[in-house]
Amino acid sequence: MLLAGDIGGTKTDLAIFSVEGGPHSPLTQTRAHSADYPSLQALVTEFLEKVKMPVDRACFDVAGPVIDGRVEITNLPWKMDEASLAKDLNLRFVRLMNDLEAVARAVPILRTRDVQTLNAGQPSSKGAIGIVAPGAGLGESFLTWDGSRYVAHGSEGGHADFAPTNEREIGLLRYMLERFDHVSYEHVCSGIGIPYIYEYLRDVERIPEQPEIARLIASAKDHTTVIIDSAMAPHHSSQLCTATVETFVSILASEAGNMAVKVMATGGIYLAGGIPLHIRSALEGPGFVNSFTRKGRFVGLMEHIPVHVILTHATLLGAAVTGLESFKEES
Repeated sequence: MLLAGDIGGTKTDLAIFSVEGGPHSPLTQTRAHSADYPSLQALVTEFLEKVKMPVDRACFDVAGPVIDGRVEITNLPWKMDEASLAKDLNLRFVRLMNDLEAVARAVPILRTRDVQTLNAGQPSSKGAIGIVAPGAGLGESFLTWDGSRYVAHGSEGGHADFAPTNEREIGLLRYMLERFDHVSYEHVCSGIGIPYIYEYLRDVERIPEQPEIARLIASAKDHTTVIIDSAMAPHHSSQLCTATVETFVSILASEAGNMAVKVMATGGIYLAGGIPLHIRSALEGPGFVNSFTRKGRFVGLMEHIPVHVILTHATLLGAAVTGLESFKEES
């Protein structure tokens, strides 16, 4: 059996899978607050002692670059390497992988119920696939067909230069350049970026805010969550929060379109991460598809590229897929 884990600075998800059950059917699963443990080894040891299920290998996805089997997580004092984890946990095999690579590994086995389609398009069965994942930051990855299977590729495309596409976004870029020497898509298309959009629309465009919502945002530890919740409220009581999410959707759609043309993603674009799940109704409107397809003479190509929102826990699924493949490779 395989232990798979999605390791984040805030929370860690662990699950056990069998070859027979496959990656969609964990035998047992748990979620823990990462900072409550001094190391991944301590968390895994506690979990395995509790479930009493024998595993001999593990695969963990991590929010950070994995280099030579080693990784450090931002906002968490854990240093991890494959050899030490295997030794300390008495496992035959441990694999560490980037979380966006894990999402990419999950995409080829997603089921119909695992996605929400924003643009049906006309996908190519072996075309490249792009993943854009706005969460706390902006992750990106892609897959290409090698003749027999899809191969996942990592990317740091979220740190590419932000390219505004309309007057509002041009003003936003000017506003951001007063604060940063380099303005990336992550600065305006992630959990980091949503408060910046909000502040620009409030301070420069002077869009008014409801006093009670202003107080709620000011007192919140996580401004992004309050802004999104206020924008997605049934009666849209906050014009400013609604405008913030609409601007975010436009930027996200444009960057998803950039990914599509850069890798010729005729197999589709998949939106992952926490934010698309929370703003699904905003993504369903015409604004997203209009911004996605607005690529000049390539608009016809863009209309044929499917766009989906991933609804399932793709990072854990991708770690499970990768780990279970090690059994097949060994046999």
